[in-house]
Amino acid sequence: MKIAIGSDHVGLDLKIHLVELLTSWGHVVSDYGTTSSTRTDYPPIMEAVARAVAAGVTDRGIVLGGSGQGEQMTANKVRGVRAALCHDVYLARMSRAHNDANVLAMGARVVTATIAETIVVTWLTEPYEGGRHERRLQQIADLEARERDGCQRARELPDIVAGATEVPGANGTDPHSTTDLARGR
Repeated sequence: MKIAIGSDHVGLDLKIHLVELLTSWGHVVSDYGTTSSTRTDYPPIMEAVARAVAAGVTDRGIVLGGSGQGEQMTANKVRGVRAALCHDVYLARMSRAHNDANVLAMGARVVTATIAETIVVTWLTEPYEGGRHERRLQQIADLEARERDGCQRARELPDIVAGATEVPGANGTDPHSTTDLARGR
């Protein structure tokens, strides 16, 4: 399998470890950086990994940072990418089986190298179930297409918002409401 990988300075050591591991397993790995422990901004690196996956240059991608959250968010901005933040085996399994995730995000401050290895093995080997999940993936793709056509999306928004229902007690009058608690009342 062809795998794109990238990290910021915090994820560098984990990335180096995973590159060695993946190549020893026979995967072809493309490293999109960083190669230094010097503080670096992660978005350009994560975008490069995501674009490699979206373009079909690689089959999958792995993005690493301190928590993995910003890395996942960045990768998910690229159309066709379904990046999943997975800090345990269950999430890795479900991200593949139900969501056909094509980019894995992890935080080097959250998982150990040993746990990361187990997550990667699970994520690379878990098959996508298809079936009932196909409809949901199509809905995600449709949302991406609508976002691309921003003017059309803006016209549809009032209909979407109109479908919401008000939560009882969230008007600030109930002293035990979550709204009052959030406001410090």
